[in-house]
Amino acid sequence: MTDETSYDVQVFALDPYAHKGSKKVTYWVRWRVTKKRFKSKYGTKALAEAFRSNLIAAARKGEAFRTFDGLPVSMARQSDEMSWYQFACAFVDMKWPHVAATTRRTHAEALTRATPAMWSSTKGKPDDALIRSALTRWAFNTNRRDAADMPEEVRRTLRWVEANTLPVASLRDPQVLRPLLDRLAVKLDGKPAAPSVVSRQRKILGTAMEYAVERKLLDSNPIPALKWIAPRKTVQAVDQRRVANPSQMRDLLEAVRLQKRSGPRLTAFFGCLYYAGMRPEEAVALSKRQLSLPEEGWGEIHLEDAHPYAGKDWTDSGKNRDERMLKQRDAGTIRPVPSPPELTALLHRHMRTYGTARDGRLFRGERNDDELPKLTILRAWRKAREKALPAELAASDLAATPYDLRHAGISLWLSSGVPPKQVAEWAGHSLEVLFRIYAHVLSGSNEAIRALVEAGLKEASDDAK
Repeated sequence: MTDETSYDVQVFALDPYAHKGSKKVTYWVRWRVTKKRFKSKYGTKALAEAFRSNLIAAARKGEAFRTFDGLPVSMARQSDEMSWYQFACAFVDMKWPHVAATTRRTHAEALTRATPAMWSSTKGKPDDALIRSALTRWAFNTNRRDAADMPEEVRRTLRWVEANTLPVASLRDPQVLRPLLDRLAVKLDGKPAAPSVVSRQRKILGTAMEYAVERKLLDSNPIPALKWIAPRKTVQAVDQRRVANPSQMRDLLEAVRLQKRSGPRLTAFFGCLYYAGMRPEEAVALSKRQLSLPEEGWGEIHLEDAHPYAGKDWTDSGKNRDERMLKQRDAGTIRPVPSPPELTALLHRHMRTYGTARDGRLFRGERNDDELPKLTILRAWRKAREKALPAELAASDLAATPYDLRHAGISLWLSSGVPPKQVAEWAGHSLEVLFRIYAHVLSGSNEAIRALVEAGLKEASDDAK
């Protein structure tokens, strides 16, 4: 790479390009340094104009431009000097106030997976497991990066990482960028990662590249220019083998109730997942004021928020659970769900026996009024499966996780003949997502379909006579 510069610079007018057969417009910034021409592509006019304005401002100030990449020296210096590690930390800090705690953790995991592709040297490199822990739990966590309780070995590890990562500008080179993208496609054991994970992490990296453009560390997002084979689409439909039938669900709920200590406290919680199709984080957040229940029979529950588990390192409150709006809903949106007679009875029994937390929440730990521990939920469900199911089913995926109770409840609604539009509203899905996830129910069994065809043929035959 040469340090040759020139003051012979000309910046041309913005060049929009409309893609054939699409409404999408790409904006090109074109300029010349001596006799060499350069161009940079942007997805929006605002980004293109901002970059062009910076070029013009540098030229008017009499600033030298580098001849090998066309960048003003000041812009190039910033790009060359900011390492990947420094940039990744800055990206985390930029996103932190605006995203959910679970998303913060996902960002940290994606950046941690990508970082080893950016080593400038491996001399003196710490253990890989220590690097992953230091990056995920400390460096890429805005709240903990400068924490006083950071272990000394973590500090040493992060100092090594900061000193041994390539500059962000090196991502212009496909030979640097491609190995980084390839790392997102495999797990630690070298096996292919799930397509949904790959897609999510590539989106995070793409957003990071756009931020690098905003920071003028890159002149454009280099990812779209690479040819890349997308992973096969994830099959989102629920595996029918995971869905428990009503008889099995009654046995499982009874097995929860019979567990000593925590079991009776959790029966209504698991009932909410099954009978009302709630997500676990919605049931955890459920409070008495959201209930509209008669003494017996059908009632209604008005879901308002969710408390997903993220871990106290990632939340603003320092609690293990984040406080969020309903999934894919604006803040303040309410989603009504039904309370069948069985669930109405469970909820009344629960409130009579255990009351509510100080803030009105129904479900809490035996020793902790602030939250219902995730481990308590998982342990109780594991014991219930071992107790209620035959050994061969307990070893299978049938109702393997608490979330599978929601799948069982929604499947029951559909198979019972509730209109899909109503089921989608109760479940908090769009119709498109409902049809994709619960295709096994909506399509019906082969026997049922054959019976319908046979009935139609018989009717046509009878009419012909």
